Amino acid sequence: MKPLDRALLTCAVIIPFWLLIGVWLTALAYPGYDHLHHAMSQLGATGAPTQRWSAWVNNFPLAVLFTCCAFGLARQWRHSKLAMLSAALIFLHGVGSLGTGVFACDEGCAPTVPSHAQQIHNLSGLLMFLSLTLACAIWVRLGKRLAAAPALSRLSLFCLIAALVTAALMAQAAQNGHLFGLYQRLNYGVSVMWVAALALWTLRQAPPMGLHPVT
Repeated sequence: MKPLDRALLTCAVIIPFWLLIGVWLTALAYPGYDHLHHAMSQLGATGAPTQRWSAWVNNFPLAVLFTCCAFGLARQWRHSKLAMLSAALIFLHGVGSLGTGVFACDEGCAPTVPSHAQQIHNLSGLLMFLSLTLACAIWVRLGKRLAAAPALSRLSLFCLIAALVTAALMAQAAQNGHLFGLYQRLNYGVSVMWVAALALWTLRQAPPMGLHPVT
């Protein structure tokens, strides 16, 4: 594996740590912020004490890391159309992260009449969820068929189910106002850990030369 490819894939391993530390440090500067009940987007919401710099600590660096990861995966799994599709989805996730940072949500992130920025923020967030969830679903198949790694396939299935379950819990929490922050962190945490695991596996075992495409 070339040093460039190794560096690109290592970016994915950094993502969970960057997310954890970035959100934690930003929340320290937000009086009254509650990780159990508040959305992560509230750290950069309009009027928030951390609005001006939250995206620079969280959304934008993560967008870069996801983009690098996507290119690294694409370079290593270029013989498979489905693997390339999963890399493209991870790239779109980076685009979504950029969008949520550029377009801050309204104060409280749940206005009765959302602004234009709030609507784009919501669409970017939806793109982030769908892209990683679909990428994970693809590797439920590819883990066994392409990578010859049943453990990777099982991990992808577990993370896919966990992402869908926590997404349903997030929707319920958005209605009753309880523990939304917890379920959001579990949902995103599972997804970013899956990306890191996929990158780690790729780092440890590059695809065999002359591999035939799996569609």
